[in-house]
Amino acid sequence: MSTDTTTVVLGDRPLTIDEVVAVARQHAPVEISDAAWGRVREARTVIEGLAEDTVAHYGVSTGFGALATTHIPHDKRTQLQRSLVRSHAAGMGEAVEEEVVRALMLLRVQTLATGRTGVREETLRLYLALLQRGITPVVHEYGSLGCSGDLAPLSHCALVLMGEGDVVVDGTRQPAADALAAADLAPVELHEKEGLALINGTDGMLGMLCLAIHDLRRLLTTADIATAMSVEGLLGTDDVFAADLQALRPQPGQALSAANMRAVLSDSPIRDSHRDPAACTRVQDAYSLRCAPQVHGGARDTVEHAATIAGHELASAIDNPVVTLDGRVESNGNFHGAPVAYVLDFLAIVAADVASMSERRTDRFLDVKRSNGLPPFLADDPGTDSGLMIAQYTAAGMVSEMKRLAAPASVDSIPSSAMQEDHVSMGWAGARKLRRSVDALARVVAVELHTAARGIALRAPLRPAPATAAVIDALATHGRTEPGPDRFAAPDLAAAHLAVVDGSVLAAAESATGPLA
Repeated sequence: MSTDTTTVVLGDRPLTIDEVVAVARQHAPVEISDAAWGRVREARTVIEGLAEDTVAHYGVSTGFGALATTHIPHDKRTQLQRSLVRSHAAGMGEAVEEEVVRALMLLRVQTLATGRTGVREETLRLYLALLQRGITPVVHEYGSLGCSGDLAPLSHCALVLMGEGDVVVDGTRQPAADALAAADLAPVELHEKEGLALINGTDGMLGMLCLAIHDLRRLLTTADIATAMSVEGLLGTDDVFAADLQALRPQPGQALSAANMRAVLSDSPIRDSHRDPAACTRVQDAYSLRCAPQVHGGARDTVEHAATIAGHELASAIDNPVVTLDGRVESNGNFHGAPVAYVLDFLAIVAADVASMSERRTDRFLDVKRSNGLPPFLADDPGTDSGLMIAQYTAAGMVSEMKRLAAPASVDSIPSSAMQEDHVSMGWAGARKLRRSVDALARVVAVELHTAARGIALRAPLRPAPATAAVIDALATHGRTEPGPDRFAAPDLAAAHLAVVDGSVLAAAESATGPLA
């Protein structure tokens, strides 16, 4: 059932990243415009005309991939499409997340609705109905090379249209045939070209890119908040975040991050306690404090570059062959996932680097030689208590994993289909590792927030900035942040993570600062 009342209408304009997220996660309702249905019917007429042609047409009267020169007689063409989907639904491993499959489905429906693929109206209506009814095909972790599209993942979805394979409905896995029958939906028999139209696109990797961009935008702002709190708790300076200093290097993301940090630190009694140069002998803070706008800003700019690429892809009609605007049916290479694969790799790199800097700030709080007067490991009774020592271990372990995940997938092409598909993007693999990296980034930032909250509490009776106080209160509604004897640490860290991913930290800071970038 939908939890979002805003209907996403396909066919008149490209989707936005936020719309992809709304359909994937909140089950926002989806419709196709009347104009788009007209284009779908027109394109199908073109394909049906080619079905009777004596000239071979790829995917209509021929085999696929390295078998493209094999002519298929008319009486075997429905079997051709059925065999294509069955053979290509060859995924293995665990089922991927529902939100990923829903994003993939939405993007394939959007391409089908462009009228450039030649799919039949009844086939598209059934695909749309799966989204609308919350019937989610089971798609597996492994199977896509990111060229000729996400073939195996999309084939598992296409299989459901034929009444085969498995689906998940309301969290329960069941045979597709049973789910269709329960929803009063009839499977379709695929006709000429439809098998290809259903499986030949970058929809899986693009869907995961959209989800990652959405999450990283919030996480990077949250990382700015965590940084400001660390600067405050470690008795650092916000002078280096001044707007005129940032303007000397006019990188757009850098300016936004610095402005966020200034806003969070505004009116901080802790900061004011050592603002007098005569009372503060430290000339410069460590890079993890001083250079945070530069690192976070570079990450922000990379995310926005990725969003530009995603926007281009969201405006695309990817299939092979494709029905052109003037009615030709032409082979092409638009299914190659390279543009998407590259930015998926870029984002894994910046996520790892932002997390690496966050973990370094956490570590500074715990080291008595670098924390400017805080107890070792922020422990209540150092020696008897270990404080947050192992929380830092956990963050460090995740950062090391993220560094491994930052190794690019897109340079690891491997030939397939008897050397017909001799260069592939590995975009699906890049997207899968990016999802793990984004999840880890949220957890690393949560550890920093939890650590900063405890460190700031230990600065009492000095009070923190209003924004910091609001964030600490928000963290406290999820779990415990106050200093004290050692306690079971994992629930507190899990609570901080929830406050990051549900937006509580950002909302709390903005209650004091106003909107942050």
